[in-house]
Amino acid sequence: MFAGTLTRNVETAAAEYTGMIHSTRFDIAIQLEARVKMSERSPDFDVTAINKSGRKVRIGTAWNETGNATGNPYISMQLDVGLGPFRVNAVQTKEARAAQSGEFEIIPLVSNGMMKSGSISGELTAMDADNAFTGYIANMMFDLEFMLIENSYKSEETHPDYRIEVSSPRGTPIRVGSAWMAKSSRTGNDYLSLLINTPDGDLRVNAVQNEEQRGGQTFSIIPFIDSGEQPQDAGTGLSLVA
Repeated sequence: MFAGTLTRNVETAAAEYTGMIHSTRFDIAIQLEARVKMSERSPDFDVTAINKSGRKVRIGTAWNETGNATGNPYISMQLDVGLGPFRVNAVQTKEARAAQSGEFEIIPLVSNGMMKSGSISGELTAMDADNAFTGYIANMMFDLEFMLIENSYKSEETHPDYRIEVSSPRGTPIRVGSAWMAKSSRTGNDYLSLLINTPDGDLRVNAVQNEEQRGGQTFSIIPFIDSGEQPQDAGTGLSLVA
């Protein structure tokens, strides 16, 4: 569960990029400082931050990368703030690329494993404005309230239709997953397929309407059952680089 922003600085700045990274547990200011590359795959940057004592510490490394499918440049970061290593990407919206802006958005990478759906409860409700949804998903170990916001990075049919967001302690939106609009080949009914990074791991669920809900604004979240109907690339929603 990570989010943030990254901004390219003027060439004379000591740090090539500065930004913020957020989770439900912290909000940290970061800098990307260029480093000498020892080989082609050596990191391009050291990622640094200021700790509680005011000391600058190295919290990770970063690489300049290019998307295989899109050809768009992005920055891949491996970080550790004391909770174990994690990976994020810094990517640009279509508008930022068109404007040749130095603004990037930090989004999480999908983790290595998928958790079993188990006993899951949840609900999704369409909002009247902005083609958005609000909802929650819960079990005995966690309870997440979230929103589905239209995915401004979508440029190919297989890209997610929505990003799933929760809030950091300071109220910063954090992307924790992706969602796709889909249609059942069996019944012809519309539903949403969700991939969510929960505190217990990555979780696949569907948001569907029963007979009473059909035609309304409310969907029930149910455990994912592999019927072969899931959208293509649904398993890579968190690592989208558009």
